[in-house]
Amino acid sequence: MRISDLIAQYIIDMLEEDGSNDSSATIKRNELAETLGCVPSQINYVITSRFTPEQGYIVESRRGGGGYIKITRISMDKHTAIAHIMSNIGESIDARTAAELIREMLTRRMIDLPTAKLLTAAVTERPYQSVSPEIRDKLRAAIFKNMLLTL
Repeated sequence: MRISDLIAQYIIDMLEEDGSNDSSATIKRNELAETLGCVPSQINYVITSRFTPEQGYIVESRRGGGGYIKITRISMDKHTAIAHIMSNIGESIDARTAAELIREMLTRRMIDLPTAKLLTAAVTERPYQSVSPEIRDKLRAAIFKNMLLTL
């Protein structure tokens, strides 16, 4: 497992400790880096890439000696969350970003495993190989959004 995956899982475990949908975790970046045996910049990278509003998180930070990072999971009903995801897809989406969104929906139990597999099959690179690279991500976004409408 990569260090970024370990950091993300550690933070997710902290968020799930209380078991509620609107959970939050307060961390001290340097302490977490020491605990996990990494550099603080790796903590920053994971937080900025995996704990975004699009993925259902609000991140607050306070600098200084008593500084901290507070990550709060936003709870939304399934339909609101899917509408939010669709609005953030925009006109185009690459295969990696689409796969991350599907993984997040599965993690948050917005979709089940068979649905995740079907969505993933529709957004991977393979079905778009014969499509010109200039329109590939636009077509993927249109298909992905159309599939999300049916959920």
